[in-house]
Amino acid sequence: MSYESELEITSDPTSYKYCNSLTSYSRFQTREVNIGDVPMGADNPIRIQSMTTTATLDTRGTIDQSIRIIEAGADYVRITAPNITEAGNLEAIKKGIRERGYTTPLIADIHFTPNAAELAARIVEKVRVNPGNYADKKKFAVREYTDAEYEDELERIRSKFLPLIAICKEYGTAMRIGTNHGSLSDRIMNRYGDSPLGMVESALEFVRICEEENYREIVLSMKASNTIVMVQAYRLLVNKMMEYEMNYPIHIGVTEAGEAEDGRIKSSVGIGTLLEDGIGDTVRVSLTEEPEFEIPIAKALVARYTNRKAHQKIESVSNYSLDPFVHARRHTVAVMGVGGNNVPRVVSDLEHYSQIDQSDLVGLGYTYLPDEDKWNISDMACDFIYAGNQLLPFDIPGTLSVIQHAAVWKASEKKERRYPLFCEMEYFDSSEKSAEINFVAVDINSLSEKFIEMVKAEKTVVLLFETANAHGMAEQREMFIRLYKQKCDTPVLIKRNYESDSEQDLMLSAATDLGALLIDGMGDGVWLKNRQIDAEKINSTLFGILQATRTRISKTEYISCPSCGRTLFDLQETTARIRARTDHLKGVKIGIMGCIVNGPGEMADADYGYVGTGIDKITLYKGMEVVQRNVPAEGAVDALIELIKHHGDWVDV
Repeated sequence: MSYESELEITSDPTSYKYCNSLTSYSRFQTREVNIGDVPMGADNPIRIQSMTTTATLDTRGTIDQSIRIIEAGADYVRITAPNITEAGNLEAIKKGIRERGYTTPLIADIHFTPNAAELAARIVEKVRVNPGNYADKKKFAVREYTDAEYEDELERIRSKFLPLIAICKEYGTAMRIGTNHGSLSDRIMNRYGDSPLGMVESALEFVRICEEENYREIVLSMKASNTIVMVQAYRLLVNKMMEYEMNYPIHIGVTEAGEAEDGRIKSSVGIGTLLEDGIGDTVRVSLTEEPEFEIPIAKALVARYTNRKAHQKIESVSNYSLDPFVHARRHTVAVMGVGGNNVPRVVSDLEHYSQIDQSDLVGLGYTYLPDEDKWNISDMACDFIYAGNQLLPFDIPGTLSVIQHAAVWKASEKKERRYPLFCEMEYFDSSEKSAEINFVAVDINSLSEKFIEMVKAEKTVVLLFETANAHGMAEQREMFIRLYKQKCDTPVLIKRNYESDSEQDLMLSAATDLGALLIDGMGDGVWLKNRQIDAEKINSTLFGILQATRTRISKTEYISCPSCGRTLFDLQETTARIRARTDHLKGVKIGIMGCIVNGPGEMADADYGYVGTGIDKITLYKGMEVVQRNVPAEGAVDALIELIKHHGDWVDV
């Protein structure tokens, strides 16, 4: 793809508009929707929610788990109602929760069964319907729809949907129209493809029916397990709402994010990218863990924006924006393996170490084997270490390079795979530079048009973007836009400094701030500075961010749903068993789905799928194609591994 095709400049910037401002933090203003006594949208706080994983017919278990979610800080609790019997039991669950003194609104999650939604809407404060399967049965059918046939389909959907709207109006029940990337209807797929636009149009079809009935107690969502698709879909949703003069509250989340560190990073990349631009009125973090563990993560992500409006002003140099609905990596030249077609590089900051020795590199992917006098190098080995003023007293592995303060580098006799870091104009004033690669640190104040023109003439420079702004992602994005505007293709490392001594806070903040830029194709490398957190944890976080943004794959990816009452096996235990036997398969994506709701569709984003389709019965997928049905759960993991081997993606440990 050419540079010109990646840089889209339009005479009508509003065609790309998806938020209030790219440089000044401001929440997208939505209408208020009443959900029980906890309203959402408008000037209300960003709400937090989670979903129970118990069987809905387990009244006591669901009540107890709901209360744990509430006590963890949730504003709403969502409960699955896959059929009319379980929908009816919501009344007993709600009564039990209220009798124990909790008034938190309840949400019924509905797929496939309009009659369950109609009953639930009489009981709970909000119902969630998925337009992809509320009135459609997905068959993965390929066909052409004439306009007349398409309108006939919409009329059929309308007839099925109208009773629910009438009940919601009568009972004052709110509704979330929640599109999932993995469950778009065949009709939408055939007209719009498996795309963010298809996701948006799927929801808007239902919204238009609601509006025709003068029903507007609506919340919208666009969830996907692919963070790039998810972000683009939400942005496009806001863009279309602006075009159609709609302003419905927005529920944001990354579906099937997974577990542990990977799930937290992936959720932060997707959710945080949107929150940075003021998009989102309620958040759900979807982890393959107990639901109450999701709440602190969601609260931490939201808390970053409590005082964000007070950030230092960011001066914009242009009135255009890059196309926010199409992913394209910024075109750069390659400078000694940084930029160009190379994957983003990882820098580990060891400047604050009193002395760097070989053992300090173990957590960074390098283990020295003294008996063999060689290095063992892992898939998550950093590419550079920043040593500051230090001179390393040992021979470094061949795939590692060292960045040093320019003055130290100049004074050192040993320059093989050692490179200088200059500050702004110091590089141009220096008489001694590396003939291979020179790092130049800049902030937004030094990144003037004149400076950029000077940099464009240098063939060995890699810029290091730094910021101290509380709204740092937006400031660094503006720095990239300045390079775009002057057609400067110099590679850039993104650096962020964090003072927190909390590993979780660092992980969530970095995944948001770096991930948001990487999602938009900006950045040829990442660098985190923190004196409190172990370098191994920081290195793992950086590789996790690159994995979550799909810019550098270094490990197996698990697309794992968060479990709910529909799940047909122990999702956490099964995920752990599959991970234990497959986590060495670098670059392989495995979908682990508890039920059929999102299973087949999300398999489109996975190489292999493991989906519950009955009690102790598993269906295995290759992509979206069913390979084996009704495999006994006891031997299903072995069958999955055999499937991976059959297709040539297996490697022995």
